[in-house]
Amino acid sequence: MMAPRKRSRLKDVVEYTVRSLVREPEEVTVKEIWNRDDDLVLKITTAQPDMGKVIGKQGRIAKAVRAIAKAQAVKEDVKVTVDIVER
Repeated sequence: MMAPRKRSRLKDVVEYTVRSLVREPEEVTVKEIWNRDDDLVLKITTAQPDMGKVIGKQGRIAKAVRAIAKAQAVKEDVKVTVDIVER
């Protein structure tokens, strides 16, 4: 039997960051998925017109969001992957 997972603040940090970037913050969702290795995958979806704002020119904003997530992950001793997906 697996031990229960601790609550991660990663989802909240990423969600707050992404919502501050877009025109329609209520359309932002961040889904938390734990894989078998106890690594965390965060899947971000936004309104279609806001996708470009989250990705940025040459992916710079997406890289920055991933860097923020990884910084928080180090504090929590968790491995994280951030994916930006279309609805």
